[in-house]
Amino acid sequence: MADEHQFIQDGMQRSQIDEFFAEELGRAGYGGMEMAPTPMGMQIVLKAEKPGMVIGKGGKNIRKVTTQLEERFNLEDPQIDVQEVDEPDLNARIVADRLANALERGWYFRKAGHTTLERIMDAGALGAEIVLSGKVTGARSRVEKFNDGYIKHNGEPAEEVVDHGQGVAVMKLGTIGVDVKIIPPGAELPDDFGVHADMDVNEVAPEAVEANEAADLIEEPDDEELAEIQEDVQEAEDDLSADADDDAVDAVDEDVVEEVIEDELDEEVVDEDVDVPTDDDIEEDFEDLDEAVEAEAEELMDEMDDEAEDTEE
Repeated sequence: MADEHQFIQDGMQRSQIDEFFAEELGRAGYGGMEMAPTPMGMQIVLKAEKPGMVIGKGGKNIRKVTTQLEERFNLEDPQIDVQEVDEPDLNARIVADRLANALERGWYFRKAGHTTLERIMDAGALGAEIVLSGKVTGARSRVEKFNDGYIKHNGEPAEEVVDHGQGVAVMKLGTIGVDVKIIPPGAELPDDFGVHADMDVNEVAPEAVEANEAADLIEEPDDEELAEIQEDVQEAEDDLSADADDDAVDAVDEDVVEEVIEDELDEEVVDEDVDVPTDDDIEEDFEDLDEAVEAEAEELMDEMDDEAEDTEE
């Protein structure tokens, strides 16, 4: 059989065994179970409000339940251990069954819900939620919620911290589902934080070391260490002086190059012979331009007169 099918089959068997215990041990205040396979057989731990009723007189009831487990569910040598629930009002399974029984006895749903919620919170729970779904008061189905305190609905805390229990109340109009969630006292939630009370600073921080004590802790260097330190200082000074000389030489070279470039530029400007026109030259150019324009205008007028004469003839 594949692992997936085996996983589903184990889950179905576990659910059927849980329903079997709820039917057989309902009057004893059945509060859930835990199953774990061992080399000696299947180890089953039952939680009940009244362990004496689960065991029965002389162990008669527990032997009967063990025999039925072997016959109905093919469990090999089941080992049943019964534990008493310390605080029934903090067990979601027991609370759900109690609330379902109260509804079946005729309690008004609102009174039953608030009363149950108060008992849970009085027991020290950090938070609780009760959900009733079904035909609560009339022919139509609806959902009623009662909550108080802090409750987690999703994530890992909802699976690991929140205790979840369900019950069913069979009424004349139909069944009513009872869903109860409880966060027990002392549960560690990921968003919890605490603030410490005022504390003495001397108890938290170490005592400060005084100046003279700190001076005593400093060791004086010997002659060899002093000589090494002096050599290191001298080498550092030599390196700095050498770097300074190199920088000065570079600066002098740059100044010389700039002076040479400026001299060459001045010589080029002086050597170039640039003809700058005078005012008389400019006037002569304008006169020549005017004469050329007048000559062209006269030629155009003559051509137009000749064309006019030819047209008249």
